[in-house]
Amino acid sequence: MNAGRRNFLKTGAVLTSGLLISFSVPGAKKLGAAAPSMLGPQSGAAFAPNAYLNITADNEVLVYLAHAEMGQGIWTTLSMMIAEELDVDVNKMVVQHGDAWQPYNHTMFGIQITGGSSTTWSEFDRYRKAGATARALLVQAAAQKFGVNPADCKTENGVVTAGDKSATYGELATAAAALPAPGDVPLKDPKNWKYIGKGVKRLDTPAKINGTAKFGMDMQFPGMLTAVVLHAPVFGAKVKTVDAAKAKAIPGVRQVVQIPTGVAVLADNYWAAKKGRAALKVDWDLGSGVKVDSATMLAEYRQLAQKPGTQAGKAGDVDSAMSKAVKTVEAEYTFPYLAHAAMEPLNVTIQLKDGKCEIWTGTQMPGLDQGAAAKVLGLKPDQIRVNTVFLGGGFGRRATPASDFVVEAAEIVKASGKPLVKMVWSREDDVRGGYYRPAFLHKITAGLNAQGLPIAWKHTIVGQSIMDGTLFASMIKDGIDAASVEGVVDSPYVEAIPDRLVTLHSPKNEVPVLWWRSVGHTHTAMAMEAMIDELAHAAGKDPLAYRQELLKSSPRHLAALNLAAEKAGWGKPLPAGRFRGIAVHESFLSYVAHVAEISLNEDGTIKIHRVVSAIDCGLAVNPDGVKAQIESGINFGVAAALHGEITLEKGRVKQGNFNDYVVARMFDTPDIEVHIVESTSKMGGVGEPGVPPVAPAIANAYFAATGKRLRHMPFNKAGLSA
Repeated sequence: MNAGRRNFLKTGAVLTSGLLISFSVPGAKKLGAAAPSMLGPQSGAAFAPNAYLNITADNEVLVYLAHAEMGQGIWTTLSMMIAEELDVDVNKMVVQHGDAWQPYNHTMFGIQITGGSSTTWSEFDRYRKAGATARALLVQAAAQKFGVNPADCKTENGVVTAGDKSATYGELATAAAALPAPGDVPLKDPKNWKYIGKGVKRLDTPAKINGTAKFGMDMQFPGMLTAVVLHAPVFGAKVKTVDAAKAKAIPGVRQVVQIPTGVAVLADNYWAAKKGRAALKVDWDLGSGVKVDSATMLAEYRQLAQKPGTQAGKAGDVDSAMSKAVKTVEAEYTFPYLAHAAMEPLNVTIQLKDGKCEIWTGTQMPGLDQGAAAKVLGLKPDQIRVNTVFLGGGFGRRATPASDFVVEAAEIVKASGKPLVKMVWSREDDVRGGYYRPAFLHKITAGLNAQGLPIAWKHTIVGQSIMDGTLFASMIKDGIDAASVEGVVDSPYVEAIPDRLVTLHSPKNEVPVLWWRSVGHTHTAMAMEAMIDELAHAAGKDPLAYRQELLKSSPRHLAALNLAAEKAGWGKPLPAGRFRGIAVHESFLSYVAHVAEISLNEDGTIKIHRVVSAIDCGLAVNPDGVKAQIESGINFGVAAALHGEITLEKGRVKQGNFNDYVVARMFDTPDIEVHIVESTSKMGGVGEPGVPPVAPAIANAYFAATGKRLRHMPFNKAGLSA
């Protein structure tokens, strides 16, 4: 596997059987005609040069997103790219999600997807070219109108001028629409950028403050029924019998239907549906899933880790090198299942009318959802329109290869025969509904030479594959799911060791698993950075200096590491009772270092006071957005490090709501400082890379405080007894 290809695989996002696609900005005539029917009313659009941009006669500039806005800020970033090349005021643009449509397929992954922290870098050329193409056509139209050469025309804030003549884009729109699409158009020199590389406030903030922003949960239509589903108490269980008499007696309940995932109750409103569900009597065939138990699973994982699994990475003779080591260090790290726990639980609204279907939902993969719904409803994909609304958080849960929540809603519509249904999951449905970050165990043995440097590395990883059993199973190569080992096999620490062996066990059970914000890096970063800290201690060296020595051939790791350490005041005295830990990790083509500053509460639990972060993501298109996403990633990582844990007993998930599946509260949130490395390197993502280094930075600070290692997550529960 070449380095470039490997980099895209290790993002943990979706690739389709190795398919890589190139792209061009579609021409005005071809897509200008297609856009209105595909994208709905265009507010009088007179000029549709491509799938991503329309301009109306009254000077309204409409931007269509090929990706979903789920809090990561691409509503603003993609608009900035078009505004930069189009020469319009970005704050006056009107933005909306695009439909499920081939021109919105990911430029690298071949399907329409928001994932892998890839939106900004994947669209950097396409969206700028969309703006530049439109500007070129408008300039040409203006030149014809003014009777001058296009080179004599200038553009600024939606106006073309030539000498004392001027025309707005709206005035030129109709003429521009009649012109043939140009070939490749030049892009602005970076020195002339007005928006890119500058901070721009989020364009979606006003709507989210004043309540006009529409999320899936906001969908309301006359005559709509609300459906809730009684899911099986154990993964894989099936309905044997249903007694719905008491449920149907609840005022407002209109229908009870059995579907593949359980029993659905349809009612006039959510409360009636919820009460109806509670009144159901269902006898279940629990199946083999009842045997799944977290404690038993951990014991089984430990047994598997005693023997090598399938080779994921190998060089030299690790056993021979280990026998020559002056000192060896062994450690085991364990990670529980984690729920995505987005603030907005899953929901889907479906309407059938006149042989067509319309769907409203927050989704990361509208194209797959469109096809999945079509299959259930017996329609063709082009008979289904998927309206992507704002997502109240995604973190991977709204990107399931099986389109589980959309399929469930479609099954309800099919079984009930009702033409307008809104399916709603409760918080408990969401937490217990499956598709978790898999539980993992890492067993590592490292051998050190006389200088304290690693000369042998043996690493066994045990955990479920997120690709196995899905339509992306072809991505498993030679028995290795790359998402299980990313961050280890390609770690600069491991790659620099001449004698190494990384193996993988991928056990199976009934618990559904899925990518979770930063995918495999959620556990591999902790295992690697905590282990490196242990080696630094074994070598008698400062943790920062030890990393600097090991990463001397990794300049981007070093740039982030050194900047974070400098800004955190590494090596300088701290107030009494405060301690620091450091970690650095690359994921999604970006390099992030955190320095965590902690103290201990009276009960021994961890209080995080400050996190200083540095990121090298290449060009920071919107620095304000980059900082916001790293702050978000840190808080997300704090929740997982201190509290996050899904456990099963007799096949049943024990957690159900935020009282027992704890997310970070305001009092958990540290002071956060984010610093961006000035970089001209390859652009990476920012939505996920802030998460992985959080846990090891905290764990390493805990060692500085206590002399004890935290190897089992979450720290404020199991970890403190380690």
